[in-house]
Amino acid sequence: MPTDNVARHCFSYGICLLMLSLFLPLTRNALPLAAEEPANDDEAAVRPVTLPAALAGPDTVPATTEPPFLPVQNRLPVAAPTGAIVLLSARPQAGADSELPQFVNMSGGPIDWPVREGSIQVQVTPGHANHILSTAVFRDADIHAEFMTTPQGQGNSGLYLHGHYELQIYDSFGVNPPTEQDEGSLYRFGKPLVNAAKPTGQWQVYDIRFRAPRRDAKGHVEKVGSITAWLNGQKVQDNIEFQEPRSPYIPFKHGVNDYLRGIEKRLKETGFGPLFLQDHGSPVRFRNIWIVPRTDS
Repeated sequence: MPTDNVARHCFSYGICLLMLSLFLPLTRNALPLAAEEPANDDEAAVRPVTLPAALAGPDTVPATTEPPFLPVQNRLPVAAPTGAIVLLSARPQAGADSELPQFVNMSGGPIDWPVREGSIQVQVTPGHANHILSTAVFRDADIHAEFMTTPQGQGNSGLYLHGHYELQIYDSFGVNPPTEQDEGSLYRFGKPLVNAAKPTGQWQVYDIRFRAPRRDAKGHVEKVGSITAWLNGQKVQDNIEFQEPRSPYIPFKHGVNDYLRGIEKRLKETGFGPLFLQDHGSPVRFRNIWIVPRTDS
């Protein structure tokens, strides 16, 4: 080969080497190295994947996020889970000494609500409220209660959480749109998201996730509470917040006695309170009531 051709080829070859040396670092930084092949499919299946912080968008769920509240309500009665405090069995029996000691009347004595057909029934007492309340107290809890409304008295009753916040029970089947006084409402705080009420004479179910408000040393609310509630398979309250009660009918405002004053005093001091079942003039029936205390969140 002529000398000038050799020189040209060497010069071109040198340029290629120079370009290659500049290009390779760029590709090495831009493209990830091939991952080592896993030993088998099982190893690949369990290998964790971590998103870089720059790729983790606002919808990324942190590993510490608790699972959503999705209670089972499709078949009644629902069995109480392990760790639940059973306040009323799924089929209470008349004369069974172990059935009703978990509730007392508003003076702290035995209740007079009758046991009928595997449930207890509100004993309507004209002239004054005949609520009953649980002997067990709780702060944050998941609460399950099954009930049946009747046409008499418009099926009016309720679940008073801590005696302050009422999940309404009412003959509201077919009401559209539902209001803050219909079944599924957090009374005087929020109307239900949907009308999930069933007709009278059918068993219905509430599942409630309750976070109590936090109070200071003087009993004033310093951090709001919240409730998420499901009624008959549909979510009717979604993390609705509250502070002091708004209902004029709470048990601590009518027929108050020393026993109830003591309950409310301890509630404000400790944040722990009972579950009340409301007498509002209708023979509503209840069964299968239990609570699962939750750790502070």
